[in-house]
Amino acid sequence: MDKLQDLFALIGRIALAGIFVKSGIGKIGGFAATAGYIASKGLPLPEVGAVIAIVVEVVAGIALIIGWKARWAALAIAIFTLATMFLFHPYWTLAADKQYPEMLAFWKNLAIFGGMLMVMAFGAGKFSVDRGRG
Repeated sequence: MDKLQDLFALIGRIALAGIFVKSGIGKIGGFAATAGYIASKGLPLPEVGAVIAIVVEVVAGIALIIGWKARWAALAIAIFTLATMFLFHPYWTLAADKQYPEMLAFWKNLAIFGGMLMVMAFGAGKFSVDRGRG
């Protein structure tokens, strides 16, 4: 079972982090749109927020995929995801007919947050740069 656990940890890291790497790369190409979206939520310094999002999603995402400092990468993504849940998907503030897509995004992010906490708790496994130490 140990070998399967390590394989599942690798697949799980790739699945969890892949969406962040893809999203972060998309934000690079669509930087102005990303900053505009952040500004539309009333947040200060939207360009700084866009840079932070790109760095967390791309750098921490790649680190998690390869298993380098995976616990720290997972923690960074967990904190980032928790913040985005409340800043960008507060479905309970919307009219009933507008809530469903934001509710789905909120709860999916909560599930990803939980997955990141699992990586933080148990590490990356042996199929990682850190070989289960990070």
